[in-house]
Amino acid sequence: MEITSHTVEKIEDPTGILIGDRYEFILQIEVPEDDDLYSEKGVYLKAIIAAVDDAVRVAQYQFFENVTNEYIDLELEDDEKEFIADYCKQQLE
Repeated sequence: MEITSHTVEKIEDPTGILIGDRYEFILQIEVPEDDDLYSEKGVYLKAIIAAVDDAVRVAQYQFFENVTNEYIDLELEDDEKEFIADYCKQQLE
């Protein structure tokens, strides 16, 4: 999986219940044709990132197909979650 571009938006917590900050990342990704996630139309990942002090984690995520915005029901592997969290952390620094 390769991240080709992204957008990020800080999510405000109107209740003040959540600890730390939350960000919504839209990650445009490329995957090889032999990957289950592959789509000719392209794929993006919408991820909610929780940042507390120096710790950054993927709180929630969903895959979607470009063009149709159709939900893709697949899960990230642990190493892929770590890769996404590291990428997002670098973008927030």
